[in-house]
Amino acid sequence: MTDTEQADRRPASARIADELRRLIESGELAPGERLPSERELAERHGSARNTARQAIRLLSENGLVTAEHGRGVFVRTRPALIRLGNDRYSPRYRDTGLSPYLLECAKAGKAGRFEVLSVERTTPPAEVAARLNIADDEPSVLCRENVFWADSDPMQRVTTWIPWTIAEGTGLLLDDVPHSYGIHGVLEDRGHTMTRIYEEINARMPSPDERDRLDLPTGVPVLDVLHTSIDQDGQPYELTRFVLRADLSGLRYDVPVE
Repeated sequence: MTDTEQADRRPASARIADELRRLIESGELAPGERLPSERELAERHGSARNTARQAIRLLSENGLVTAEHGRGVFVRTRPALIRLGNDRYSPRYRDTGLSPYLLECAKAGKAGRFEVLSVERTTPPAEVAARLNIADDEPSVLCRENVFWADSDPMQRVTTWIPWTIAEGTGLLLDDVPHSYGIHGVLEDRGHTMTRIYEEINARMPSPDERDRLDLPTGVPVLDVLHTSIDQDGQPYELTRFVLRADLSGLRYDVPVE
C-alpha cells in the first residue's frame, strides 16, 4: 500500500475503483482491454481479493466495465451514439424517404428498425391527458408502444399517445404505419403540421422492464424524453416518451436564443 493510499481514509475498494477509473478515463486502459485480475489488483494494492472484487463491482455499476464469464473483466467499448437532433422533424429531410428515427440511424451509419409491442385505444395517464388537453377518465387516446433498434442494439423504448379524435380511422392503428415519414406523415395528412416541439428531459435508472427491453448493462441509466408536438394552430396533437439508453444515445440541440 502506498503512502497516498494510507492517507486516504476511504474504503480500499473505493480507492482501487478510482485508480482504475482514472486509467480508463485517461485511455491508459483502452476500450476492450482486459483489467488486471482480482489477484493482481489485490497484490498491487496490498488488499484482500474480496476488496478488489468490490472495486470491480463499483466500476460495473457505473457502466465502465463488463464481465465475460471465463475470460475476465473488460473496459466497455464506446460505440457511435445515435444523437436525436432538434432538426430530425425538419421538412428538408422529406426527400430522403426516411422517418425521423431512421434518418438519425443513417447519419450514424447504422441500420434502424423497430419492433411493435402494442397498438391500442386506451385511457391516458393523467400527465398525458393534461399535455394533450384530453379526458383522463375515458379511452380518449391511441397508444403505440415500440422498441427501436440500431443494427443489433435495442436503443429506445418509445410510447406515443395521439388523441383518438385524430387517430381514429387512420393508418396509425396499424402496426406498420403506411407512410414513408411514419406517424408524422399521417398526422400531417390529418391537418396537423409540426411547427414547434416541447421536450422535457430527465436522467434516471431504468425500470426492470426497460432494462430487459433495452438489454441494459448493470449501472447504465436512461434518458427519459417527454416530447410534445405542437401544430400550426398552437395545439398539442401528439405526445411521445422516448426512453433512451444513455450509453448509446445522445441529444443534440441547435436553437436560437430568444
